[in-house]
Amino acid sequence: MSETTQNVGARPVNFSPSAAHHRASPAHHDSFSGNTRSLDELMILKPYFAGQPKSLSGIALRAFCLGITLACSAISMGAILFLTSSPVWRVPFFLFALSAFHFLEFWTTAEKNTLVASIGSFLLTANWPAYAIAHSAAFIECATINLFFPNRHWAPYGTGPILLLLGLVMVTVGQYVRSVAMLQAGASFNHHVQTRKKDSHELVTLGIYSIFRHPSYFGFFYWGLGTQLVMGNVLCFFAYAAVLWMFFSKRIKHEEAKLIEFFQDDYVQYRKRVGTKIPFIA
Repeated sequence: MSETTQNVGARPVNFSPSAAHHRASPAHHDSFSGNTRSLDELMILKPYFAGQPKSLSGIALRAFCLGITLACSAISMGAILFLTSSPVWRVPFFLFALSAFHFLEFWTTAEKNTLVASIGSFLLTANWPAYAIAHSAAFIECATINLFFPNRHWAPYGTGPILLLLGLVMVTVGQYVRSVAMLQAGASFNHHVQTRKKDSHELVTLGIYSIFRHPSYFGFFYWGLGTQLVMGNVLCFFAYAAVLWMFFSKRIKHEEAKLIEFFQDDYVQYRKRVGTKIPFIA
């Protein structure tokens, strides 16, 4: 996220919350406007203070933790793969994929939709607690099967290596498509369905949006299924498929009603030309 500097007159902005207090007692009558300006600066910067939605310390802490988790999971995965024959590497793989996903959610927002970037852009607590329960179930199934039944053959007809490769491709492509979609949409992208059209909203139909009508949903749908293939989770694969399909089917229907309201026939024609590429969601 690029750094910006604000200049107010000839004085540098003081980012300390105590700045207004130190300047609150006027030495003479000419200081009133200066105090007002300091309070205005404080209100502008307030969202970035600790405990606020855009807290810089909160963002830094989450990015640091995700980076450490990603590095540790990558090292663990590599060590298990190269030093043992255990399939338990699949557990840190999921942690690696999750860490990369949540970091990229914030980074893409901060890069191209800077004004709305906040702690919530990491999506760490999105759809809580269902999201956490789903991933916890995936971890438990994968760890249980691979620790206690390491020689289990979960794939039919010896297709395990093929399904593993397919899962890796789905995770990679899904993450790429979602991140590119967020970058190309820029200020028109939002993690929440918008109910009112803003001046910054544009109908994006070029680039990856010329291939997928909802590329961010396509990306997450196949990313989620891909992680379960890599992990060898039979139960969670089908559970993820059902839950994700129902979620996106309902969300797309609701979102497109608003998009037609915003862009009218332009969106109707776009919807006719471009599909979602998610099964049974036209």
